Amino acid sequence: MDVVTPAYRGAYAIAQVLPSSVIDVLAPGVAGLAAWRPGDQRAMVERHQRRIDPGLGGAELQRRVREVFRSYGRYYGESFRLPTIGAEELDRGLSREGFEHVEESLARGVGPILLLPHLGSWEWCAYWLTRVRKVPVTAVVERVEPPALFDWFVEFRERIGMEIVPLGPDAGRSIVRAIKEPHVIALLCDRDIAGGGTEVTFFGERTTLPSGPAVLALRTGAPLIPTGVYDQGGGRHHAVLRPPIPAERRGSFRDDVARITQAMADELEGLIRRAPEQWHLLQPNWPSDRPGARRVKL
Repeated sequence: MDVVTPAYRGAYAIAQVLPSSVIDVLAPGVAGLAAWRPGDQRAMVERHQRRIDPGLGGAELQRRVREVFRSYGRYYGESFRLPTIGAEELDRGLSREGFEHVEESLARGVGPILLLPHLGSWEWCAYWLTRVRKVPVTAVVERVEPPALFDWFVEFRERIGMEIVPLGPDAGRSIVRAIKEPHVIALLCDRDIAGGGTEVTFFGERTTLPSGPAVLALRTGAPLIPTGVYDQGGGRHHAVLRPPIPAERRGSFRDDVARITQAMADELEGLIRRAPEQWHLLQPNWPSDRPGARRVKL
């Protein structure tokens, strides 16, 4: 029986009717309770936070873990409110640095690729692009279970102006078309969901990250813009758009993909370090995170 989809639908309905001041307290408060409950997600957050700061431990580590869960709850509470937020409030709620990189790409008729970690409030920025700047946004999203929940999330994101491309074999064609139109491409890429990505060093440990961004940049000329959108509280956000990663051909295609993907990992690491408590990664992301693998000492 699917109880997850109705729970999300219920949370969305509540966020539509309660005042923002109530949601801002309720959502992180409820999510923060999960940090007190032992389980796989809490353990994974501890591991990831120790990768960012190996010196974390004891009470300080537990405080950081609680902040991650609270931030995650705040993200959902605020995201579910987005359809009720007008253009003026959206614009007031987003400060920006480096947005000229997006403007320069669009002026050339090429859709830029925003390289996003699971950090802060990226959907606020996407909605700001579609609602305030009237720029089309195509987002590549992971398929989640159950299918009804995935369909509901697609409907929700389409409601705030995004075109959705499910991660899969046909995603590349759809993204190339969106780059040419041109759309801004929102690509969460700090996790190799599909597998088979390129090996990189990420927070000092070997893992893989998706090769797709590098391949797309080499084949289309789309700039790769590392982007973090940080929640500053009170409906305020700050978007940091870094200079595009150099993505020209230098050697073999394979070597170029490896070089660009490692540069992507370095940039994502820097964005996450700015606000590690807003990194909403609750899943395994390194080979040593998986059952039977060598464990990282905590």
